[in-house]
Order: sequence, then C-alpha cells, then structure tokens
Amino acid sequence: MNPSSPTPSAFAAVAAHGHVTFLGAGPGDPGLLTLRAVEALASADVLIAEPEVLEVVRTHARAGVDTPQLTVPDEMSAAAGVPVIRDATNLVMEAARAGRRVVRAVTGDPGLDGNAAEEMLVCATEGIPFEVVPGVATAVGVPAYAGVPLRGQGGADVRFLDARTASARCWSEVGASDGVLVVSATLETVSAAAAELVGAGRGPDTPLTVTVAGTTTRQRTWSATLGSIAQVFKQGKVLPSPEGSRSVIAVVGEHGATARREDLAWFESKPLFGWRVLVPRTKEQAASLSDQLRSYGAVPHEVPTIAVEPPRTPQQMERAVKGLVTGRYEWIAFTSVNAVKAVREKFEEYGLDARAFAGIKVAAVGEQTAAALVEFGVKPDLVPSGEQSAAGLLEDWPPYDPVFDPIDRVFLPRADIATETLVAGLIELGWEVDDVTAYRTVRASPPPADTREAIKGGGFDAVLFTSSSTVRNLVGIAGKPHNVTVIACIGPATAKTAEEHGLRVDVLSPEPSVGKLAEALAEYGAARREAAKEAGESVYRPSERRPGARRRRTT
Repeated sequence: MNPSSPTPSAFAAVAAHGHVTFLGAGPGDPGLLTLRAVEALASADVLIAEPEVLEVVRTHARAGVDTPQLTVPDEMSAAAGVPVIRDATNLVMEAARAGRRVVRAVTGDPGLDGNAAEEMLVCATEGIPFEVVPGVATAVGVPAYAGVPLRGQGGADVRFLDARTASARCWSEVGASDGVLVVSATLETVSAAAAELVGAGRGPDTPLTVTVAGTTTRQRTWSATLGSIAQVFKQGKVLPSPEGSRSVIAVVGEHGATARREDLAWFESKPLFGWRVLVPRTKEQAASLSDQLRSYGAVPHEVPTIAVEPPRTPQQMERAVKGLVTGRYEWIAFTSVNAVKAVREKFEEYGLDARAFAGIKVAAVGEQTAAALVEFGVKPDLVPSGEQSAAGLLEDWPPYDPVFDPIDRVFLPRADIATETLVAGLIELGWEVDDVTAYRTVRASPPPADTREAIKGGGFDAVLFTSSSTVRNLVGIAGKPHNVTVIACIGPATAKTAEEHGLRVDVLSPEPSVGKLAEALAEYGAARREAAKEAGESVYRPSERRPGARRRRTT
C-alpha cells in the first residue's frame, strides 16, 4: 500500500462530512447564472440563499431541496423582540456535518462577500470540503446593464468603493484620483456619498450615473453630476423603497462612454422594458410566450382563465384509444396541447407509450402542439405549412384515396367546446371522423384579489388575448381591464369578442400565432416609446398614465 494514500478510516472521515458550494448568483438577472452554478444547484440537498437571490437560484434546484430561512438580524427587529433566525454559518455547518451537499448562494460574487469568506474559513478549519463558483459581480454587471462601460479607449483606472463601510481615508484617496469610481451605496445615502467625494476633491461637475435594481426589469438609471444628483432626485420625486433601503451602484468619472449612455443603454431601451403583461394562460401553456415577452424586457404574469377536466363520460375516449391500438384509424389529428396531454394520460393508464402510434399518421394543428407530441416521442407527419389553425391544417390535408389509404377513418380527440371546422372539412375530403371529447374546458377560479385589482385598476400595461374564450373568461373571473391597458388580440374573431365586451383593441397580430402576437406588441411598445421621446416625455409604460398613478418608484 502506498504510505501516502488515505487509509480506509480517512475515507470514512471524509465521507462523514458533506460538501459546501459557495455560489455567486449575480446581481439579479437569472440569466446571468453560470452553467457551473446551475449544475451545483441541481445536485444540492440544502440551499441556503440570501433573500435577494433565493427566487433566482431556487428555479434550478431539484424538487424537495431544503431551503432553511435565512434572516439577517437588524437593530429594529432585535429591539422589537422579533425572533432571530440562526445565521448562515450555523445553517451551513449543521447541514455539512450531517453529510449533506450544501449550496450557499450570495448576491454577486462570493469572493467579494465578506460573510462568505468567513464561512469558507470555518469550513477549512473543520475540514469540510468546499468549492467556489464565481458569479457576475454586482459592481461590474449593473453598469454593463445600465449602458455604462467602465473603461473607455484611454483605459482609465477603475476603483471600487463600498460607501457603507468606507473610512475617511478611503474617501480622501478616491477623491484625489481622477479615475472611474464604482460606488456601492443605498438610494438614501448616494447623495451623501456624492457630497463626500466633492469634499474630498472631486469636481462637482464630475459625471455620475446611479442605477437601482440593476439587471432586473425594475432597473432605473439616473444621469447627473456629483453636485446635482440630490437636486435630480428631489425634482424627480425619487422615493425610497417602502420595504427599506435599496442598494444602488453609482459610477463616477469622465470617460469616453459616459456621454453616450442613452445610446448604450441596451437593457432599459428594450421595447417593452418594465411592462407588466397579463397572459391569460397557465404557466405550462404560456412558457414560450412568456420567455419571448421577457426577451423584450416585459414582466409576464400568467393567469389561467380555463381549467381542463376529464370528459363526463370517458367511455367514448376509452373506445377510441383501444381502436387506435387495434388499427381502426389511418390518422389521428391533435388540435391542442391539451388533446395531446389527454391521450398521453389515457395511454399511461393502459400501460402504453408512443410505440402505439406505429403505422398511424399523426397531424398537429400548430407548432406548440407538434412540440408536445415530440416531447411524447411522436414526430407529426403533418403540420400546417401556412396558417397555424384548423383551416390551415385542412389546406394541407390529403383527400381520401381508396387506392392508397387502406382505412378511411380519422380519430379527432378534442375539447368539448371545439368548433366543427375541422370535422366538416375532413368529411368533405372523404374521410370518416370519430369526433371524440377528450377533455372539457371550464372557467378557472378567480385569480387572487391583488391580481383582480391590478386588472381593473390599470396595474397591467398590456393583456394578450389568444382566443375569444380567454376574453370572455378573463372578464368573467376578474373583471374588465382598465382603459389604459393595451389590448392585444391574436386575430379578428378574438378582437371582435374583445370589442363586444367594451374593450378597445390596440394591437392585432398579423398572423394567428402567439409568437407573432408578442412581436406585434413589442413593435407597438417600441413605437410608443419613440413617440414619447420625441415629445420629451420620460414615461413610457401605459400603467403610469392612468389617473391617480404615482410617478415611477424605485421598486
């Protein structure tokens, strides 16, 4: 045996301890997590995260991961006798000593977090293995999202300062420098920090940008000078966050890109930046649409308007599925993701899988339905080449030919309230159709009270209607959207239903596609932003124009 090799008892000692990953969650945008961070989160037994980043990282953790509450005690809570939750170090060590894999997530980068450094030392002292997964540092990521490059072509010196812990000596040193300075502060203290810099020797006309909620869709940036920032805040009625101090990143200094911030502000200039968009669909149905809206800078809010339930009499569906297996059908046509789900559930009930579709031609009414089939393991034989609808499917559907088609029957699983367009069209093409109710659609329960109030009170900037039923059901369960809310409809029939309910239709999709609908809303938002700029206005969001609406807050 190699004398340098660990003994079995040493292996046991290591195995008895867990493992800790100190993970940087970045400044706020979930898209800034690294691939290594996502891997670490997926294998964690325990997730201990700062409150500011918990939602950012929890999405990537496995189901059932422990997330003990982490609260940073303050003087007010202690004085009020509020129970203080154990600190992060105790939580980390307790889980690691029990042999569990721990992820300790912090804002920004753990290498710039003093508390994380102390926790690493404790792990090292007790022999608990740990690793560090760097994250995008807040002081670097926020200026990038604000359109403020920290270095111009001249390559000026860049320094970083935390105003909350800076000593008088620190202020003197950075005040004497003419390089770019990145200051971490709070909304309440940034004006005082500017005054400190002027007192330490920086000119009051030195350019300054202040960004709050950086890298999130609540981001807001002000451009001023060290001498004018207090007045800018006062004139703009910039109010502190109601839940307490909010961190800001201020960039101080003259360099080539400072004067071009408006041209470089790629994030805040997205066409729907900060818009709260109501999507009357479930999270599962709205996944791709919500992702597209986020790419335009919007904040999607999914509200289901329908609920899907099994048919009242399941025997018809059971007979059809058995017929599918025994060769009764030449085709099966899926007109919705819910139809795919209903058939898939029935297959699982009978112990079947995608192999049961062997020898049967499969049609899907559109791209989303086709994607649901592919996920099930079935590649559709027919998807509309043009309009993604029943009419588009009929245009490409072949007529029945007794020479080439041994069977003349089509299985059509669908909703109880579906239109007869597809059935009539298939019959006209010579096919026999088993029109089977695979599921029922019923009106969903009303959304929470705050969502209903936002809908009726103008708290949403836009609402996307993807069908006439979403119009009727949303109005039925939550009330009519406020007249400042932009109404976007997927097609003429949906727009007609919206107008019948007293809604003004602002955006009409050029094609009956949810992707094109979101694109049309983005074009509308971009045109509205451009018109506001030309008019010298700084308010772009429709919800900020409703009667009684306050000026933009920093939350």
